Amino acid sequence: MLRVWADNQTAGLLDRHRQGAAFTYGEGVPDRRAISLTMPVRTASWITELGLNPIFQMNMPEGRLRERLRLDFAKATSSFDDLDLLAIVGRQQIGRLRYSGLEETLSNDMPFQSIDEILRADQDSQLYDYLLATYAKYSGISGIQPKVLVRGEEPRTIHGATHIVKFWDEYPELAANEYFCLAAAERAGLRVPKFELSDNGRALVVSRFDLAADGSYRGFEDFCVLNDLGTTDKYDGGYETRLFRRIGQMAGLNADAGASMLRQAFEIMVLNYAVRNGDAHLKNFGVLYDDVTGAIELAPVYDVVSTTPYIPPDTAALTLDGTKRWPNAKAIARLGQVRAKLSGPEVKSTFERIADALSDTAPTLRRYFKGPKREIGDKILEAWNTGIANSLELSGRAISIPADDDGEGDDEGDGDEIMLGMSR
Repeated sequence: MLRVWADNQTAGLLDRHRQGAAFTYGEGVPDRRAISLTMPVRTASWITELGLNPIFQMNMPEGRLRERLRLDFAKATSSFDDLDLLAIVGRQQIGRLRYSGLEETLSNDMPFQSIDEILRADQDSQLYDYLLATYAKYSGISGIQPKVLVRGEEPRTIHGATHIVKFWDEYPELAANEYFCLAAAERAGLRVPKFELSDNGRALVVSRFDLAADGSYRGFEDFCVLNDLGTTDKYDGGYETRLFRRIGQMAGLNADAGASMLRQAFEIMVLNYAVRNGDAHLKNFGVLYDDVTGAIELAPVYDVVSTTPYIPPDTAALTLDGTKRWPNAKAIARLGQVRAKLSGPEVKSTFERIADALSDTAPTLRRYFKGPKREIGDKILEAWNTGIANSLELSGRAISIPADDDGEGDDEGDGDEIMLGMSR
C-alpha cells in the first residue's frame, strides 16, 4: 500500500485490488487536492479492475530505465509489478503527485548533478552509465528513449529534479534530432522548454516545464490520462476526438482558454506532420495547471523527433480522417478549421510559419551533421522536405540538400552557433 501526495499534502491511499488497484481519498481531503482532473474527490474508492488507473501509470519508466530498475530491485520483492515500481520512483515524478510508504514522510531530496558536466562530457565519457545508475531510482518519467531526472546545482533551494536528461543508443543522433526539431518549433513561435545539446551529441538536457518559479511542481496530465486510457493505448483513436474534442471539453465555458489551447495543439500537429514525427501519441501531449480546480493550459512542445529517418515506412501515431497515413494539406487544413476553429488564412499562415522555421533551422542542422554524421542529417532534412511538400504542400519552400557538400563552409542562416542553448 502506498500513500499518495498531491502538492506535498496527503491525498489518499493506493493499494492492490484483485488484479487491479483501488485508490481512496483521505477523510476531509479538499477538492483542490484531487489527484487528477479525471478523479475528483469522493467518498467511494476509485477502482480499476486490471492494472493501475491512468494517472498512476502516467510516469511509469519504460524500456531501458524500467529494465534497470527491475534488475536493481526485483530481488527485494517476491514480485515486481507496477505498484512496486511506483514505490521506487514515486518520490520524484513529472507533475505534482508523489508516493511513499504508509509510515514514511515525504522527501524530495536527491543528489546534485552538474549540468555543465553533462553538456561538456567528451565522446568516450562513461557519464551516461553513471547517470543511469545514480538517478534511475529518482526518475518517475515515461518513454522508451533512455532518460533520467536529475537535480542541477542551481538553484540550490530546489530539492527535487530540475532537468530531464535524454540519451540515444538504438537510434543514431536521436538527441540531436530532437534538438533541431525543438529549435524549429521555437523559431516558429511555439512554446518550448529550455533545451541544450551536449557537446558530444549524446545527450539532450531539457529544463522541467512543470517546475514553478517558487520551486514547487505544477500539475501535469497527459492525454492518455485525460482520455482515461492506459499507457498501452497511447496510439489508440484519432486526433480529432482524443486531442481536439477533449481540449474543448476541458476548456468548458472558458472560450478564450479553449481557443488558445486549440490553436497551440494545431500548431504542434502541423509541426509533427512537417517533420514526419510518427511518435506524436497521446502521452506526448499534456496540460499544466496550478490548481486542479482552476484554469488549465496546454503544455509546451516536447518529445518531438523525425522518426522516418530511422523507420522509413513509419506513419502518424493516431488517425486523422480515419487513417494513419500522412495527411495532405487539405486534411490538415480541415482539422484546423473544423476542430481548432481557425480561419483559412490562419491555417495557411501556420503552414508557412512552420515551413519557414524548418528552412531557417536547416543551415545550422547541416553544419552539425557533417563528416560521419552526414547520412543521418540528410535523412532528417529529407523527412522535413517530404513533410513540407506533401503535407503542407509548400514545395516552393523546400530545403536545399547539396549533393556533395560536407556541411563545412555553409554560411546560410543567421549566424547562430551550432550549440544554440535554445530558449535563452
